[in-house]
Amino acid sequence: MEARDTTAGALVSSDGEEQTAKKDTPQIKSKMEKIFGFRKEDLTSWHSLVTLLNRPTDPASLGIFRCLFGLLMVIDITQERGLSHLDFKYLDGAPVCRFPLFNVLQPLPLDWMYLVYVVMFFGALGIMLGCFYRLSCLMFISTYWYIFFLDKTAWNNHSYLYGLIGFQLTFMDANRYWSIDGLRRPSIRNAHAPLWNYTLLRTQIFIVYFLAGIKKLDADWVEGYSMSYLAHHWLFDPFKVILPVELVNLLVVHGGGLFLDLTAGYLLFFDATRPYGFFFVSYFHCMNSQLFSIGMFSYTMLATSPLFCYADWPRRFFARFPAFLRAILPITSPDPQPSTSCVYNSTQSTSTDPQESPPVAKAPKLRLKHKLAAIFTILYITEQLFLPYSHFITQGYNNWTNGLYGYSWDMMVHSRSHQHVKITYKDGTTGDTGYLNPGVFTQSRRWKDHGDMLKQYATCLNHFLPRYNISDPEIYFDIWVSINERFQQRIFDPRVDVVKADWSPFRPSTWLMPLLVDLSPWRTKFQEIEGSLDNQTEIVFIADFPGLHLENFVSEDLGNTSISVLQGKVNVEIVEEMKNYTLQPGEQIKVPAGAYHKVYTVSEDPSCYMYIYVNTTEAALQENFTKLYELQERVRNGTETEPLPPELQPLIAADGDEGSEVNATDPIVQLFLKRQRRMKAVKKRREAGALERLERFAVKKYYTIRRGFLMTAIAMRNLAVGLPPLEQLTREVAFANMKEPQADANQDERLKDEVDHGEL
Repeated sequence: MEARDTTAGALVSSDGEEQTAKKDTPQIKSKMEKIFGFRKEDLTSWHSLVTLLNRPTDPASLGIFRCLFGLLMVIDITQERGLSHLDFKYLDGAPVCRFPLFNVLQPLPLDWMYLVYVVMFFGALGIMLGCFYRLSCLMFISTYWYIFFLDKTAWNNHSYLYGLIGFQLTFMDANRYWSIDGLRRPSIRNAHAPLWNYTLLRTQIFIVYFLAGIKKLDADWVEGYSMSYLAHHWLFDPFKVILPVELVNLLVVHGGGLFLDLTAGYLLFFDATRPYGFFFVSYFHCMNSQLFSIGMFSYTMLATSPLFCYADWPRRFFARFPAFLRAILPITSPDPQPSTSCVYNSTQSTSTDPQESPPVAKAPKLRLKHKLAAIFTILYITEQLFLPYSHFITQGYNNWTNGLYGYSWDMMVHSRSHQHVKITYKDGTTGDTGYLNPGVFTQSRRWKDHGDMLKQYATCLNHFLPRYNISDPEIYFDIWVSINERFQQRIFDPRVDVVKADWSPFRPSTWLMPLLVDLSPWRTKFQEIEGSLDNQTEIVFIADFPGLHLENFVSEDLGNTSISVLQGKVNVEIVEEMKNYTLQPGEQIKVPAGAYHKVYTVSEDPSCYMYIYVNTTEAALQENFTKLYELQERVRNGTETEPLPPELQPLIAADGDEGSEVNATDPIVQLFLKRQRRMKAVKKRREAGALERLERFAVKKYYTIRRGFLMTAIAMRNLAVGLPPLEQLTREVAFANMKEPQADANQDERLKDEVDHGEL
């Protein structure tokens, strides 16, 4: 075939032009046109640029993408958008603190929220089928963005991307190929789409990859601290055959991720490198689908890759299918019909056979719609390049990382762990103080890291607490966070009443504590210290600011806990003993279990210290488990000569009796047998064959989707004819909540921690 659509990438494609060029006199293309798909002259004036962006292009690839995107969004609505558990999130009358982008934005009553989801579902279905396409796009994006703005705690980059693609499709001619609209309206069936449709989508995907790579040039990512835990996943086992896990983390996880994001757009851009680009991005997204719970994102990105190919690839692909399938497959005829959305050159012919008739009347050149399309394309691309770096404007959303997570493409660059969260309230009238369970009245944990959400949470608590006889409450947060394996440190000033604290989206929050980046080199020392400890010893690294103190309670299970100072000067107060001890770097003190203590930073610079502790209760339990396992093995192989006492008899029946722990009278034996049973179940699940895994996956998804649709039907009935009697409603909800016969409701949750016997 002739060289056409050479770029198939971020800016332009030449499919429409080349399809006519094949039929006319062959044209000699410049090197630039062969590589990039356009000439230098196409950019020399506004007229030529508008003509270029509205160049007629084959609609086939765009139509296939529309169909795939709509299908993935139909699935996503029941999954990550939350249709299957909508009643848990938006239950009427529940005392829940919410975190919308705009405080005036509130959820509708539950039954009406189900209606919102119904509208979104049929919008996504209409996009997939190309049925009443514009209306379907409007139905989808209006409800999608409403739900998106309704809850900042659910924001992430791929959810934002779905909304952007839905917005773009609203203005595109994506229903010209393989659509119900094409059957209804022959005038648009298989009609050209303007080049800017491809330009916009290709550029959007290029930006996602490339800016994600730019954000990964952060020092934490380059040095391997952002996602170090991923190197232990089984997906990286092949690399561990030739590399130690440390190099797998540095070179494969972080180095490979950085290289792929920076180059993926370029690899997909050019004909020569596109096969390699397809291989690497497909491998990358398939791995991500197993590494992270990111819903349809991996599959959506896989669906975008063919957009970089020649726009007529579906015709050539489906032409290979047997003839009896052609009736249900997309059109394979090579020549699209003309469209008023495109600008045709005076030399172009739009008829199927230029020998049999004169050229068809051409669309007027540079109509207002063509100019507006070009303006929209340029403005949208400019906005997408600017927005990820706009945090100097929205400074109120900046914390240790810039902006609200979800629109900057800084995917997986920062990992966090929270060691200590304390919420203190103070009665504004009596002065009485008390503590709240972290996360009370919320359904998310994202508020811990964002000042804007913390302000919303404090305001909400100030509204709810008077119901519990707490007047005009003041709310104080003491939140300790480690970002990318640094010290655990405070993120917000614990002395500030956040209810009365000033916050603006355009000004920095004065009560945000700075990230102690000067202490980042300590991370190398952390690894050395942790490597010198035995398996039963745990360690937590703490950094604190001058003038502040940490109040901590040591559980009775932690019978051997000590504080060792690394930097600065601290004063340790043992509350019950009413004693104080001053520690310098290198000094250590043991703190009593089952009691409170306070650690004051008394140096002029931030202090750094570490807790070293052993869970003596768990260590003793593990020792008992080891003895019971050895005894059980001796009984099985017949080397145990002494008769077992009655409390150990259940060990003999453990293999044949699934519920043998029920008959155990000794609590240690009962826990041991329970742990064995669960580890056996986990082993069975992990060693299951592909068909069994597929069946388990399908059954789980079936019951999830089933619940979503049944609860939606109940809500629609309620809106149509009113609420039924409570007994009937209870039966209907119970039927919707039905689980698979082989498992009770909590089995999967219980199986999460068996290997580490977290339930103990």
